[in-house]
Amino acid sequence: MHDKDDNVIYVGKAKNLYNRVRSYFRVMNNRTLKIERMISLIDHFEYIVVDSELEAFVLENNLIKEYSPKYNTLLKDSKTYPYLKISTDEEYPRISSVRRIGRDKARYFGPYASGQAVKEIIDFLNATFKLRTCNRAVSFGTKADRPCLEYHLNRCVGPCLGTVSVEEYRKNVESAIDFVNGNDKSLIRELKEKMQKASDEMDFEEAIRLRELLECAARISERQKISDNLSFDDKDIIAEAHDESDAVIQVFFVREGKMIGREHHHIDDIEGMESSEIVAEFVKRYYSGTPYIPSQIMLSCDIEEREITAKWLSGLRKGACKIIVPKIGDKEKLVELAQKNANLVLKQDKERIINEEKKSKGALKEIADLLGFEDLNRLEAFDISNTNGFQNVGSMVVFEGGKPVKGAYRKFKIKSVEGPDDYSCMYEVLSRRFIHGFEERKTLVQKDLDEEYSSFARFPDLILMDGGKGQVNVALKVLDELKLNIPVCGMVKDDNHRTRGLYVDGKEIPIEKRSEGFKLITRIQDEAHRFAIEFHKSLREKDQVHSIFDDIPGIGDKRRRMLMRSFDSIDEVKNATAEEIALRTDFPINVATSVYEFFHKNDE
Repeated sequence: MHDKDDNVIYVGKAKNLYNRVRSYFRVMNNRTLKIERMISLIDHFEYIVVDSELEAFVLENNLIKEYSPKYNTLLKDSKTYPYLKISTDEEYPRISSVRRIGRDKARYFGPYASGQAVKEIIDFLNATFKLRTCNRAVSFGTKADRPCLEYHLNRCVGPCLGTVSVEEYRKNVESAIDFVNGNDKSLIRELKEKMQKASDEMDFEEAIRLRELLECAARISERQKISDNLSFDDKDIIAEAHDESDAVIQVFFVREGKMIGREHHHIDDIEGMESSEIVAEFVKRYYSGTPYIPSQIMLSCDIEEREITAKWLSGLRKGACKIIVPKIGDKEKLVELAQKNANLVLKQDKERIINEEKKSKGALKEIADLLGFEDLNRLEAFDISNTNGFQNVGSMVVFEGGKPVKGAYRKFKIKSVEGPDDYSCMYEVLSRRFIHGFEERKTLVQKDLDEEYSSFARFPDLILMDGGKGQVNVALKVLDELKLNIPVCGMVKDDNHRTRGLYVDGKEIPIEKRSEGFKLITRIQDEAHRFAIEFHKSLREKDQVHSIFDDIPGIGDKRRRMLMRSFDSIDEVKNATAEEIALRTDFPINVATSVYEFFHKNDE
């Protein structure tokens, strides 16, 4: 459930979403004030379809931990779900239950819905494959004083006796891993045959035991795709669904092995395009603007120039980024789940999504018509923030298709202006923005790439200035010096600092305040203002957090922290000799001497 500001206020799951959601809007007398308040804040719903109750269970947990919704009961103990751990890094591996996944060479499976289920699975695997449960240091050829009870109960092959080869034991381990991985048909068939045989022989106690093992095997075989903590890699899963004229792209976000959310994007005018073309175009557009690129991107279909695209993404990420099209296994099932949701969105939400797209594009068209332009897509807005001329900063925000492209936002720390001179600051910001754009264009030409592979190299269709005539003239001066022909528009404010019209070509044009175009202009102006203020605030806070150790030559962040850990107070550092400082901090003697001399430079 989302509120009007798109904040997640509640996450829930249900077999029948229709009945679950309807229940909140029935007339009921026994609802708590908390629920009534939550209902009053609901603006819209978002839902994700999964394949099993366990997947819904785990996804609900992931999303609650990610968004901390106000109206969910939040756990304070950071409880996590249990996993099976097979210690394949040991000579004779064991199976155990853990709540955290370590970065080691062991194999992990899960998560599972309850600790009891994991206990039953461990008991089943140990009994079936006769793996050891003790934590003795076991190695081939080394015999313990005596084997434990598990060996005598024929539940362990007894590697502690030193007679079981590693290869023989490993076969049992691999069989257990195969079973947990889902290769369970032959074993289940064997258990069913034994159960039937026991029943025919009227050995009902054994038949019941085997039936319980079969039920346990069914729990093990229940797979889910919502968490993939077997891998710590971040992934985006992208799937596409389309009809004759429109397409929906579904993006699932997996971070540190957990699916934490999703987005869907509507694309129109795709007539005659194949799925591979739609996905390829989306990948280029989406990741040229997104602020984060994961180490792996999984697609529902292959795309042309996959290797080149992966190389480009690796360059943006400044680290390896793989693009894969899974065909089998859990990864393929996760892509299939994204595909299912894309089809669902296309079918049921198409009208709503199209209306939202028309709303943003309609607003752009209103602005274009108002200013006498044929078409508009990319808008850039700029703002300056300072405190009486202190810490001058500038902001650049980008909107494309009426929506913010936050990955293309840029911050500028003013270098050439001292004091409160917004016009000079804006001149520097705009000059740096377009000079940098020219430099990036040269680089792209050298590498034979399109402008879409860069943010600065893509120039706007319209520049929006947070002010009237003065700010517009500054922008026009910069553009004239750089021989650029880009329209500039000022956002003129009234006495209450609210936009009342647009300044263009030397005249003010009024704009209807209830129009979608006016609302878009206001959103852009507010965003440029917010982005500049946040940057300015972060710099102010950074200046306020200052230590006297920062002024000592040769002392950076790491050595400053070492000094603060090694001494209880600044006075203690002052009273220490250079040798004592070096001994307690492990600094080189010349650095310790620098610290000593800093505090004693005025001594006689």
